[in-house]
Amino acid sequence: MFICRDDGSGCLLWFGELIDMREFSEDGPDIYIRMASSELVQQVSLNGKKRKIVAVTLAFLIGLLLLGMSLIVYLRKRKRKNSQLRREGFAGNLMHNSEQGHTDKSQTEDLELPLFDLAVIVNSTNNFSINNKLGEGGFGPVYKGILEGGQEIAVKRLSKNSSQGLDEFKKEVICIAILQHQNLLRLLGCYIQGEETMLIYEYMPNKSLDYFIFDQTRSLLLDWPKRFHIINGTARGFLYLHQDSRLRIIHRDLKASNILLDIDMNPKISDFGLARSFGGNETKVNTKRVVGT
Repeated sequence: MFICRDDGSGCLLWFGELIDMREFSEDGPDIYIRMASSELVQQVSLNGKKRKIVAVTLAFLIGLLLLGMSLIVYLRKRKRKNSQLRREGFAGNLMHNSEQGHTDKSQTEDLELPLFDLAVIVNSTNNFSINNKLGEGGFGPVYKGILEGGQEIAVKRLSKNSSQGLDEFKKEVICIAILQHQNLLRLLGCYIQGEETMLIYEYMPNKSLDYFIFDQTRSLLLDWPKRFHIINGTARGFLYLHQDSRLRIIHRDLKASNILLDIDMNPKISDFGLARSFGGNETKVNTKRVVGT
């Protein structure tokens, strides 16, 4: 190998292995190397092979990574779908058993519920202040609450003297948590500890339909377009319950106080404590006792 230096010190022949002189000094003169064409072709070929190996290896690793990510996404979607189907199947069984007067305790324990901390609920409702009370129904009193982030909530607290019990509570959670529709009231969470049972919902600033239609002054605020909007939204909600949902539901307690109104007067069907499920191929079902409205 023929090597020349640019400092005028001359040229020399080199027959040994090349050494990277930058390992010893960065300030030395530039060195020009003349190689045989055969060695240069061999070196270029070797570098080309290395680049191909690196490219193939990199492509393989990227493909493997994408395959792994796709598999993870598929498994998660499948898990969510199976979980949804199990919950819906469980919901139907639980509601049917409750209607017959018995409930499997192991089933109720397997139900996954979104839980709120008691301290959060107490702070948001100012310790269930009478000033925060929105009303009271068969389940118990309902209080307005404001979370630390400013979100408004409605807390339904089971009364010890309530005519509705654990089965009605479970039905309420199942229906609202599983059935998703813009005209159904959205459940945010719940609290269960001993005899203390509470449900936490999205807050409806315009209260319920009976707040307007049974008051001579407020009823004037409901012109025909608003009334039609409420009727249409309520009908869409019940059409979803009766036909479009896999877990078909008969509400059995339809009344003006169970139609809540959001800030835009959109109706939300609430209170599923007395609901009854029926099979996907059925169009009607007979009940053996008088309930609801």
